[in-house]
Amino acid sequence: MNTPSLFIPTYFSPISQYAAIAQSEKVVFEAEDNFQKQTYRSRCYIYGANGKQLLNVPVKQPSSKTGRKKTKDLLVENDFPWQNQHFKSLQSAYRCSPYFEFFEDDLRPIFTKKYTFLMDVNIDTFLFVTDALQINPSFSKTKEYEVVSNLQDFRPLSIAKNGYTPEVSPYVQIFDDKYGFIPNLSILDLLFMEGPNAISFLEEISIDLL
Repeated sequence: MNTPSLFIPTYFSPISQYAAIAQSEKVVFEAEDNFQKQTYRSRCYIYGANGKQLLNVPVKQPSSKTGRKKTKDLLVENDFPWQNQHFKSLQSAYRCSPYFEFFEDDLRPIFTKKYTFLMDVNIDTFLFVTDALQINPSFSKTKEYEVVSNLQDFRPLSIAKNGYTPEVSPYVQIFDDKYGFIPNLSILDLLFMEGPNAISFLEEISIDLL
């Protein structure tokens, strides 16, 4: 895609978002929107021992008079040890996967670094994943919010509740013998199961939001 692509920065984004990123040369992150619940901004889903498992980053609620806060200004609630919990959940779910140990040392700093803003967490997950996929799209942030953008607009991919799920060929998942194939989990699920082949898988996915 030659036209720059517009995304919401999300937490270990779902496969659909990284399929679009992998097929984009220039990534622009929306930094001026209002934070919305029921999105992947502060959550991701992995394949746990009991099926689809939520990992949620706790955030501090808006304190402005309007009750709204821009995503870029949203604070992480660090009174709760969410990083330790998330990393232990990933270890429990994927320790026996083919590629978890391959990525573990590079992944760990995200769960030990002290963060103030959710935006910084999500940008760091983006940098980890693009490095793991061995892709290097240029990226920037918006300076103002536009309801209708002249960029290739992939912001709807951030919607978690009843959001977009692309058609994909199933790949082997860690507990699929118990619960079957679960589509559009966090990109981590694909990375830990497919390793270097993950990028080829993403490049074959068609993202059609029309």
